[in-house]
Amino acid sequence: MNTSRPRGSGRPLLTRTDGAPLRVLVVDDDPDLAEVLSGALRYDGWEVRTAGDGVSAVAEARELLPDAIVLDVMLPDTDGFAVLRSLRAVRPDVCVLFLTARDAVEDRIAGITAGGDDYVTKPFSLEEVVARLRGLLRRAGMARQLAEGPRLTVGDLVMDEEAREVTRGGELVELSPTEFELLRFLMRNPRRVLSKAQILDRVWSYDFGGQAHVVELYISYLRRKVDAGRPPMIHTVRGAGYVLKPVAR
Repeated sequence: MNTSRPRGSGRPLLTRTDGAPLRVLVVDDDPDLAEVLSGALRYDGWEVRTAGDGVSAVAEARELLPDAIVLDVMLPDTDGFAVLRSLRAVRPDVCVLFLTARDAVEDRIAGITAGGDDYVTKPFSLEEVVARLRGLLRRAGMARQLAEGPRLTVGDLVMDEEAREVTRGGELVELSPTEFELLRFLMRNPRRVLSKAQILDRVWSYDFGGQAHVVELYISYLRRKVDAGRPPMIHTVRGAGYVLKPVAR
Protein backbone atom coordinates (compact mmCIF):
# COMPACT_ATOMS: atom_id res chain seq x y z
CA MET A 1 0.00 0.00 0.00
CA ASN A 2 1.61 3.20 -1.19
CA THR A 3 0.68 5.68 1.54
CA SER A 4 2.57 8.25 3.55
CA ARG A 5 1.66 9.22 7.08
CA PRO A 6 0.65 12.66 8.30
CA ARG A 7 2.59 13.91 11.29
CA GLY A 8 0.37 15.77 13.69
CA SER A 9 2.92 18.33 14.88
CA GLY A 10 2.53 21.85 13.58
CA ARG A 11 -1.03 21.45 12.29
CA PRO A 12 -3.72 23.42 14.15
CA LEU A 13 -6.37 21.24 15.76
CA LEU A 14 -9.86 21.43 14.25
CA THR A 15 -13.00 20.75 16.25
CA ARG A 16 -16.73 20.85 15.62
CA THR A 17 -18.26 24.28 16.11
CA ASP A 18 -19.39 23.19 19.61
CA GLY A 19 -15.79 22.29 20.54
CA ALA A 20 -16.30 18.50 20.36
CA PRO A 21 -14.02 16.28 18.23
CA LEU A 22 -14.91 15.98 14.55
CA ARG A 23 -16.60 12.66 13.73
CA VAL A 24 -15.70 10.65 10.62
CA LEU A 25 -16.85 7.30 9.27
CA VAL A 26 -14.31 5.38 7.14
CA VAL A 27 -15.99 2.88 4.78
CA ASP A 28 -13.66 0.47 2.99
CA ASP A 29 -13.67 -3.32 2.62
CA ASP A 30 -9.86 -3.47 3.03
CA PRO A 31 -9.39 -3.71 6.83
CA ASP A 32 -5.70 -2.80 6.64
CA LEU A 33 -6.40 0.37 4.67
CA ALA A 34 -9.29 1.28 6.98
CA GLU A 35 -7.05 0.85 10.02
CA VAL A 36 -4.26 3.00 8.56
CA LEU A 37 -6.73 5.74 7.64
CA SER A 38 -8.41 5.56 11.03
CA GLY A 39 -5.09 5.82 12.84
CA ALA A 40 -4.07 8.88 10.82
CA LEU A 41 -7.38 10.61 11.53
CA ARG A 42 -7.34 9.75 15.24
CA TYR A 43 -3.81 11.14 15.43
CA ASP A 44 -5.21 14.35 13.93
CA GLY A 45 -7.81 14.53 16.71
CA TRP A 46 -10.86 12.98 15.03
CA GLU A 47 -13.36 10.53 16.49
CA VAL A 48 -13.37 7.63 14.00
CA ARG A 49 -15.46 4.56 13.25
CA THR A 50 -15.10 2.10 10.38
CA ALA A 51 -17.37 -0.09 8.25
CA GLY A 52 -16.50 -2.72 5.65
CA ASP A 53 -19.72 -2.79 3.61
CA GLY A 54 -22.74 -0.71 2.74
CA VAL A 55 -25.15 -2.18 5.28
CA SER A 56 -22.81 -1.67 8.24
CA ALA A 57 -21.91 1.80 6.94
CA VAL A 58 -25.53 2.95 7.17
CA ALA A 59 -25.89 1.37 10.62
CA GLU A 60 -22.72 3.07 11.90
CA ALA A 61 -23.83 6.41 10.42
CA ARG A 62 -27.16 6.23 12.24
CA GLU A 63 -25.32 5.81 15.54
CA LEU A 64 -22.31 8.09 15.01
CA LEU A 65 -23.98 10.90 13.00
CA PRO A 66 -20.64 11.70 11.34
CA ASP A 67 -19.50 15.09 10.12
CA ALA A 68 -17.61 13.45 7.25
CA ILE A 69 -17.46 10.08 5.48
CA VAL A 70 -14.52 8.58 3.62
CA LEU A 71 -16.31 6.23 1.23
CA ASP A 72 -14.85 3.56 -1.05
CA VAL A 73 -16.66 3.34 -4.40
CA MET A 74 -16.32 -0.46 -4.66
CA LEU A 75 -17.87 -2.36 -1.73
CA PRO A 76 -18.69 -6.08 -1.44
CA ASP A 77 -22.48 -5.68 -1.21
CA THR A 78 -23.10 -2.54 -3.29
CA ASP A 79 -21.31 0.53 -4.63
CA GLY A 80 -20.46 3.71 -2.79
CA PHE A 81 -22.92 5.76 -4.83
CA ALA A 82 -25.87 3.70 -3.56
CA VAL A 83 -24.51 3.88 -0.01
CA LEU A 84 -24.28 7.64 -0.28
CA ARG A 85 -27.95 7.92 -1.21
CA SER A 86 -28.86 6.00 1.96
CA LEU A 87 -26.43 8.01 4.08
CA ARG A 88 -27.86 11.32 2.88
CA ALA A 89 -31.22 10.25 4.33
CA VAL A 90 -29.50 9.82 7.70
CA ARG A 91 -27.15 12.83 7.55
CA PRO A 92 -28.14 15.23 4.72
CA ASP A 93 -25.27 17.68 5.22
CA VAL A 94 -22.45 15.16 5.76
CA CYS A 95 -19.24 15.83 3.78
CA VAL A 96 -18.28 12.87 1.58
CA LEU A 97 -14.83 12.05 0.23
CA PHE A 98 -14.88 9.17 -2.28
CA LEU A 99 -11.99 6.70 -2.55
CA THR A 100 -11.53 4.66 -5.72
CA ALA A 101 -8.94 2.64 -7.60
CA ARG A 102 -10.31 4.04 -10.86
CA ASP A 103 -8.97 7.26 -12.30
CA ALA A 104 -11.19 7.75 -15.34
CA VAL A 105 -12.78 11.17 -15.77
CA GLU A 106 -16.27 9.60 -16.00
CA ASP A 107 -15.76 7.95 -12.60
CA ARG A 108 -14.85 11.27 -11.04
CA ILE A 109 -17.91 12.89 -12.63
CA ALA A 110 -20.12 10.04 -11.38
CA GLY A 111 -18.84 10.53 -7.83
CA ILE A 112 -19.49 14.25 -7.81
CA THR A 113 -22.86 13.83 -9.54
CA ALA A 114 -23.90 11.29 -6.90
CA GLY A 115 -23.39 13.95 -4.25
CA GLY A 116 -19.79 13.45 -3.24
CA ASP A 117 -17.82 16.53 -2.22
CA ASP A 118 -14.37 15.33 -3.29
CA TYR A 119 -12.60 12.37 -4.86
CA VAL A 120 -9.23 10.68 -4.15
CA THR A 121 -7.70 7.92 -6.27
CA LYS A 122 -5.82 4.96 -4.77
CA PRO A 123 -2.95 4.77 -3.99
CA PHE A 124 -3.10 8.05 -2.11
CA SER A 125 -1.23 10.05 0.50
CA LEU A 126 -2.74 9.96 4.00
CA GLU A 127 -1.65 13.56 4.37
CA GLU A 128 -3.77 14.45 1.34
CA VAL A 129 -6.86 12.66 2.67
CA VAL A 130 -6.63 14.38 6.06
CA ALA A 131 -6.01 17.77 4.43
CA ARG A 132 -8.95 17.38 2.04
CA LEU A 133 -11.32 16.39 4.85
CA ARG A 134 -10.21 19.38 6.91
CA GLY A 135 -10.79 21.65 3.92
CA LEU A 136 -14.23 20.20 3.23
CA LEU A 137 -15.41 20.74 6.79
CA ARG A 138 -14.00 24.26 7.03
CA ARG A 139 -15.70 25.26 3.77
CA ALA A 140 -18.98 23.70 4.95
CA GLY A 141 -18.80 25.74 8.17
CA MET A 142 -18.85 22.54 10.24
CA ALA A 143 -15.44 22.97 11.88
CA ARG A 144 -13.45 25.64 13.63
CA GLN A 145 -9.78 26.05 14.46
CA LEU A 146 -9.03 26.52 18.13
CA ALA A 147 -8.38 30.22 18.56
CA GLU A 148 -6.00 29.85 21.49
CA GLY A 149 -3.78 27.35 19.69
CA PRO A 150 -4.04 23.57 19.59
CA ARG A 151 -4.67 22.09 23.03
CA LEU A 152 -5.33 18.54 24.12
CA THR A 153 -7.07 17.92 27.45
CA VAL A 154 -7.57 14.63 29.27
CA GLY A 155 -8.79 15.11 32.83
CA ASP A 156 -6.40 17.55 34.54
CA LEU A 157 -3.67 16.85 31.97
CA VAL A 158 -3.34 19.62 29.35
CA MET A 159 -0.99 19.79 26.35
CA ASP A 160 -0.42 22.99 24.37
CA GLU A 161 0.85 21.56 21.08
CA GLU A 162 1.97 24.91 19.71
CA ALA A 163 3.92 26.01 22.80
CA ARG A 164 4.94 22.38 23.43
CA GLU A 165 4.01 22.69 27.10
CA VAL A 166 2.32 20.12 29.31
CA THR A 167 0.67 20.73 32.67
CA ARG A 168 -1.08 18.45 35.11
CA GLY A 169 -3.26 20.06 37.72
CA GLY A 170 -1.80 23.39 36.62
CA GLU A 171 1.80 22.28 37.31
CA LEU A 172 4.31 22.26 34.46
CA VAL A 173 5.58 18.83 33.37
CA GLU A 174 8.99 18.94 31.67
CA LEU A 175 9.27 16.42 28.82
CA SER A 176 11.91 15.47 26.27
CA PRO A 177 10.90 15.68 22.57
CA THR A 178 10.29 11.92 22.38
CA GLU A 179 8.31 11.90 25.64
CA PHE A 180 6.22 14.77 24.28
CA GLU A 181 5.40 12.89 21.05
CA LEU A 182 4.52 9.74 22.99
CA LEU A 183 2.23 11.65 25.34
CA ARG A 184 0.67 13.48 22.39
CA PHE A 185 -0.25 10.15 20.79
CA LEU A 186 -1.75 8.87 24.07
CA MET A 187 -3.71 12.10 24.59
CA ARG A 188 -5.09 12.04 21.05
CA ASN A 189 -6.44 8.56 21.78
CA PRO A 190 -7.82 8.79 25.35
CA ARG A 191 -9.38 5.62 26.78
CA ARG A 192 -8.15 3.67 23.73
CA VAL A 193 -5.71 0.80 24.27
CA LEU A 194 -2.67 1.34 22.05
CA SER A 195 -0.38 -1.58 21.29
CA LYS A 196 3.41 -1.32 21.41
CA ALA A 197 3.46 -1.78 17.63
CA GLN A 198 1.06 1.14 17.11
CA ILE A 199 3.14 3.34 19.39
CA LEU A 200 6.39 2.39 17.64
CA ASP A 201 4.75 3.18 14.30
CA ARG A 202 3.40 6.59 15.28
CA VAL A 203 6.16 7.89 17.55
CA TRP A 204 9.28 6.32 16.06
CA SER A 205 7.99 5.92 12.45
CA TYR A 206 7.71 2.91 10.15
CA ASP A 207 11.42 2.55 9.47
CA PHE A 208 12.46 2.48 13.14
CA GLY A 209 14.42 -0.70 13.80
CA GLY A 210 13.96 -0.85 17.57
CA GLN A 211 12.01 -3.26 19.69
CA ALA A 212 9.05 -3.05 22.05
CA HIS A 213 11.31 -2.51 25.07
CA VAL A 214 11.88 1.06 23.85
CA VAL A 215 8.16 1.74 24.30
CA GLU A 216 8.24 0.22 27.81
CA LEU A 217 11.21 2.42 28.69
CA TYR A 218 9.57 5.66 27.55
CA ILE A 219 6.25 4.76 29.16
CA SER A 220 8.16 4.41 32.44
CA TYR A 221 9.75 7.84 31.88
CA LEU A 222 6.30 9.37 31.29
CA ARG A 223 4.85 7.76 34.39
CA ARG A 224 7.60 9.26 36.56
CA LYS A 225 6.77 12.71 35.25
CA VAL A 226 3.01 12.65 34.59
CA ASP A 227 1.82 10.32 37.36
CA ALA A 228 4.44 11.01 40.04
CA GLY A 229 2.71 11.76 43.37
CA ARG A 230 -0.71 11.77 41.68
CA PRO A 231 -3.42 9.22 40.87
CA PRO A 232 -2.18 7.34 37.78
CA MET A 233 -3.49 8.14 34.31
CA ILE A 234 -1.21 5.86 32.26
CA HIS A 235 -2.26 2.22 32.59
CA THR A 236 -0.89 -1.07 31.28
CA VAL A 237 -3.37 -3.49 29.75
CA ARG A 238 -1.61 -6.84 30.03
CA GLY A 239 -1.00 -8.43 26.64
CA ALA A 240 -2.57 -5.51 24.79
CA GLY A 241 -0.68 -2.27 25.38
CA TYR A 242 -1.21 1.03 27.17
CA VAL A 243 -4.11 3.41 27.74
CA LEU A 244 -4.39 6.99 29.03
CA LYS A 245 -7.52 7.66 31.09
CA PRO A 246 -8.65 10.60 33.23
CA VAL A 247 -8.79 9.85 36.93
CA ALA A 248 -12.23 8.65 38.01
CA ARG A 249 -13.96 10.98 40.44
